[in-house]
Amino acid sequence: MKGPLFYAKILLFGEYGIIKDSKGLAIPYNSYQGALKTNENPSEASKKSNKNLAEFQNYLRGLSKELVQFRFDELERDINAGMYFDSSIPQGYGVGSSGALVAAIYDKYANDKITVLENLTREKLLKLKDIFAAMESFFHGKSSGLDPLNSYLSLPILINSKDNLEPTGIPSQKEGKGAVFLLDSQQVGETGPMVSIFMNKMKNEGFRKMIDEDFARYTDACIDDFLHGNVKSLLGNVKQLSKVVLANFKPMIPKAFHKVWQKGIETNDYYLKLCGSGGGGYILGFTHDYQKTKELLKDYKLELVYTL
Repeated sequence: MKGPLFYAKILLFGEYGIIKDSKGLAIPYNSYQGALKTNENPSEASKKSNKNLAEFQNYLRGLSKELVQFRFDELERDINAGMYFDSSIPQGYGVGSSGALVAAIYDKYANDKITVLENLTREKLLKLKDIFAAMESFFHGKSSGLDPLNSYLSLPILINSKDNLEPTGIPSQKEGKGAVFLLDSQQVGETGPMVSIFMNKMKNEGFRKMIDEDFARYTDACIDDFLHGNVKSLLGNVKQLSKVVLANFKPMIPKAFHKVWQKGIETNDYYLKLCGSGGGGYILGFTHDYQKTKELLKDYKLELVYTL
């Protein structure tokens, strides 16, 4: 047995801000994917995944029946037959590994599921997001539901606010020299502790003001520029966002990258920002000249996401 593929996601803009109701933009990232599978000769990793699925199933049984209902007899039978989630999505890297698993389980076992083929009204999107937030909380303690939503729909999603989401189109990739890329920190990040740090910082009035003003302003401007293909303006706003993040989110940036981050801002060769909650995993980069940036960062592993 092999189920349909569910892709990784990248939250291009809006990390942490979406917790506080500012804008966000998430896109599917097809380089990594996962699917539910059953195998005659399971590996150790498959057995571990199967055990996790059994624990996840127990958690799902506790969810409100009004929110979502699953065919637990089928799910239990498949888990007992050794089903596991076969995934190439790196865990703890900010690209939605648990989101893809949540999307796969909902897709296969939910009753009355909302599908991609129907008219996706705002109400339906919000309902899906609520279901996915409740499901994914098993992995993170608190979830926005956005990662599974992105993985399930495999569409770019514009988050205008907590209660206002819409699928959106993004400009087709250009033949330009510029790019959005991923920089591998080669450290695993954990979402829970990072979100706790953020929530503690939010108790500080100065930090709250910075989020409401600078962080939200540059994030919203970046999203607007990206969706309209305004590359020059986009890079200018990403630079400002990169500065704000370096000044205010230091615990979320692995120490080894503080200087690399600063150097990009000083030279204007590239700009870095958090990818997901930070603390490790991938760092997101933007540049007007990807070939030059690859040379400058040749000691690091880069992956191309999108050409500008």
